[in-house]
Amino acid sequence: MRYNHILIEGAEKLGFKLTDNQVKQFDKYYEMLIEWNNKINLTSIVDEQEVIIKHFLDSIAIKNVMDLSISNSLIDLGTGAGFPGIPLKIVYPHLKVTLVDSLNKRINFLSNVIDELLLDDIVCIHSRAEDLGNTDIYREQFDICVSRAVADLSVLSEYCIPFVRCGGYFIPYKSSKSSDEIEISRNAISKLGGFLEETQNVEIPFSEIERSFVLIKKEKITPNKYPRKAGKPKKNPLR
Repeated sequence: MRYNHILIEGAEKLGFKLTDNQVKQFDKYYEMLIEWNNKINLTSIVDEQEVIIKHFLDSIAIKNVMDLSISNSLIDLGTGAGFPGIPLKIVYPHLKVTLVDSLNKRINFLSNVIDELLLDDIVCIHSRAEDLGNTDIYREQFDICVSRAVADLSVLSEYCIPFVRCGGYFIPYKSSKSSDEIEISRNAISKLGGFLEETQNVEIPFSEIERSFVLIKKEKITPNKYPRKAGKPKKNPLR
C-alpha cells in the first residue's frame, strides 16, 4: 500500500507496534477488499488512505478503552466486510474470533481473506444473530462481543448481549453523536443482563473522526426469551 506509513504510525498512536507480517496482512486485506468489491457490495469506502483510517485504524482503536490481550474469545456480529473482527485478529493474533453475517456472499469473501492471510482460530458463520444467539454452542460463550453494525443500541444489545459470558463485555462502536441513543438504551441493557459501565470517546489518528465505545458489562444471565424471533427486536425495540 502507498499509505503504509499512515497504517504504521496510526497503529503506534493507538498503542500497537505492527510487525512486518501484520503490515503485509493489512496490505493483502486491502487488495482483496477492492478486488471483491467490484463483484459484491462490501464497502463504499475504497480510497486506500480512507480504508486505512476509517476501517483499519477505527477497528483497532478499541485498545484505548480495553486491551484485548487479556481476553480469549471475541465475536463480531454483523461483521460485513470483516470490520472490526479481522483487523482485531491481526493485531491480537491470540484471540479466538468468530465473525457472523447474514449475507452468504460476505461470508465467502471473509473465508477467502482468512485463507489468504493465513489466520488461525477464526471462523465465519452465515446466520442471523437472533437465531445464533439461541443456540447452546454460542450463547454466553464469549469474553467480548463487538459490532460496528448500524442499529439502534437497544436493538443491537438484544442481538449481542446473549453471546457474552457473565463478566464479559459487549462493546459496540458508536458515533460520538449517539449520547441520547445510549441513554435511552439503559433499561433494555439491564433487561438483557447487562450494565452500561461507561462511554469513552477515541479520536481516530489522521482524522477528525471521534468514535464512541460503549462498555457494557454482562452481570447476569440473559433471560431465555431474548433474543426474540427474527424481526421482532428491530420492529419493537426493548425499552
